Amino acid sequence: MLEPNFENIPPYQPTKSEEFMGPKQVEHFKIKLNAWKDQLISDAESTIDHIQQDSTQVADVNDRATLEEEFALELRTRDRERKLISKIEKTLHAIELGDYGYCKTCGAEISIVRLEARPTADECIDCKTIAEKKEV
Repeated sequence: MLEPNFENIPPYQPTKSEEFMGPKQVEHFKIKLNAWKDQLISDAESTIDHIQQDSTQVADVNDRATLEEEFALELRTRDRERKLISKIEKTLHAIELGDYGYCKTCGAEISIVRLEARPTADECIDCKTIAEKKEV
């Protein structure tokens, strides 16, 4: 069975009379977030298989060092993805609570375009920009 690829899910096109975060929009983002999560989990499982299969003894010291560096890079990537899975789960919980799509700072609607680009966004672009400026 092929794993769904969240990037292949077409962007949501709301109608003019449609309410923000109505049932169709909510379902679209649930599907998108779950597909993304499934893809990340699948990638993690393939990394485990890859490391287990390729960790056999390598005779050459240089080859072994290269292999270990590749494994370390893969594991760092998977650790970042593990944190992303947690953020996706938090976002799915926000959907269940009815809070998804609204800025956690000011309460304004987060644009559909922003949510398509970053489905885990929890701030509108204005609040995110201000927060990033404060970080510098």
